[in-house]
Order: sequence, then C-alpha cells, then structure tokens
Amino acid sequence: MSSLYIAPARDIAARVLGGEMMIMSARDSSLFTLNEVGTAIWQAADGTTPLQEIVEKNICAEFDVDLGEALRDAEEFVRMLAEHGILQLSDNPMGDWPAPMKSGER
Repeated sequence: MSSLYIAPARDIAARVLGGEMMIMSARDSSLFTLNEVGTAIWQAADGTTPLQEIVEKNICAEFDVDLGEALRDAEEFVRMLAEHGILQLSDNPMGDWPAPMKSGER
C-alpha cells in the first residue's frame, strides 16, 4: 500500500464545537460536521504525516480498533472529503501546508 498524505484545503474554515469539527467550504458554502474519529483525522492532517501513521497513533490507540479496518475506513473518509474539495490528498509529503482559516481570522 502506498503512503497517502492529507492536508486541509486552503479555501475552508474550520472550528471545533462540542467536540465535533465543523468545516465550511468557501467554494460553495457547504457545511460538514465530523464525528470524534473524523475530527481526530482532520486535526492530524498536516500534509507531512502519512495517513497510516495518523490512523495508528490517533485512531487505533484511542478507539481500540483494528489497524486494517481503521485504515480502510480512513482512506474512504479522506477521499470523500477530497471529492468535496475540503481536503487535499497526495502520494508525497506536502511540506509546510497552511492551516485552514479559523473563524474571526482574515
């Protein structure tokens, strides 16, 4: 399996509310709410950490789930977010990827 790197898209705004990540796309004003697992993946999406490492350290350790199953679910999840334009995917590290704008920032 090849490495997959993830980072937030540049044209979104994100904020944690009540333990869930709320993400709004500036492109079409779509609003996404991520559950606790999705939020953990999103918060670790720095463009330089492979998805497998994120799943091992942030999902399997925290939620007591099988690595293979968790990785398959995570890949499906991040590809869905990428299809909606709120997450960037790459086969290579993305370097210093800018964090999404938080509410109140310009």
